[in-house]
Amino acid sequence: MYRVVIPARHASTRLPGKPLALLAGTPMILHVHRLAMRSGALEVVVATDDERIRAACTAAGADVEMTTTEHASGTDRIAEVAARRGWADDSIVVNLQGDEPLMPPALIGQAAALLAGNASAAIATLAAPIESLADYLDPNVVKVAARPDGQALYFSRAPIPWDRDGAAAGLASQTRHRDARRHLGIYAYRVSALRRLAALPASPLEERERLEQLRALQAGMRIMVADAIEPPGPGVDTAEDLARVERLMAAGGRA
Repeated sequence: MYRVVIPARHASTRLPGKPLALLAGTPMILHVHRLAMRSGALEVVVATDDERIRAACTAAGADVEMTTTEHASGTDRIAEVAARRGWADDSIVVNLQGDEPLMPPALIGQAAALLAGNASAAIATLAAPIESLADYLDPNVVKVAARPDGQALYFSRAPIPWDRDGAAAGLASQTRHRDARRHLGIYAYRVSALRRLAALPASPLEERERLEQLRALQAGMRIMVADAIEPPGPGVDTAEDLARVERLMAAGGRA
């Protein structure tokens, strides 16, 4: 069994108040909570430091844990929840980001199962093929490179792996994105790994790329990656993303 924690903060740089942005008349954080509840998780907790988010979630019957405002990442926030609730070191916790309102519930269980099946791994996560050159070049689309056995090598906002022969005149001339994979906003951790990560300072690569999973890689922690068993819907980083997801919801589908 596994638990899900949904970290949610109000002060998003690109879309302030993002967890409370309305989709089909309902705050986005509640759409994410409903997905998590349908995944088969033992427990689902929203972790926030904002009273407005707490009030909206509590009114809808969601379990909420108020956390400190000092956290640098969602992983740190989840570690606080795990410590407060006394979860065992070998317990599995899935970090479902609050800006993934179209994440298929099956992928939550897949991430947890991937970690459970790899005893030497500290973290598990999912990826999907990049379907367009625009996404490959977009810094808001995080890319991942992995070994054949699924162990992560690197995560980046840059287009990796770079096809040198497809870009004779530099970055803007790139014509290929073959075999590139985008990282999905979902992680499974063992609680022991959460505690270790929370005790580490932010790493140089993490600070440069603004990707918290790089803290784990720089610390030598093993991250397993698998391709998602269902097509994931788009996440929400900007107002344009929000409008796109609204349209998809209205159409009853996903990208």
